[in-house]
Amino acid sequence: MHRFKVLLVDDEEELVMALAERLQLRGIKTSVAYSGEQALHMLHDEDPDVMLLDLKMPGMDGLEVLRRVKKARPPIQVVILTGHGSDQDAESARRLGAFGYLRKPVDINELVLTLDHAYQHKLAEV
Repeated sequence: MHRFKVLLVDDEEELVMALAERLQLRGIKTSVAYSGEQALHMLHDEDPDVMLLDLKMPGMDGLEVLRRVKKARPPIQVVILTGHGSDQDAESARRLGAFGYLRKPVDINELVLTLDHAYQHKLAEV
């Protein structure tokens, strides 16, 4: 039984696949996108509860994806996961509506807890 659905968005394919496997083992349904553009195209079909989003990607960066997701699908909770972010990026993400901001490498238990809190927040808003 899946608890909720997460769309993982990161251009590091090996990292995304490893995270997807680890989350699925914890009962979280996942789908993956390797670019911001691909993630935006997948929103309708995948209908995720939570998006786990990298900031630094070729093409459209994570802040622009966040901006567009919050405009098009406000209920989706977005958690930033980045290895290159700054305090300024964290503040920008919060202002744009990100639920959380985590740094790579992330502890899987901390990640699962944050995703679960984001999902609970979504349920509370509906």
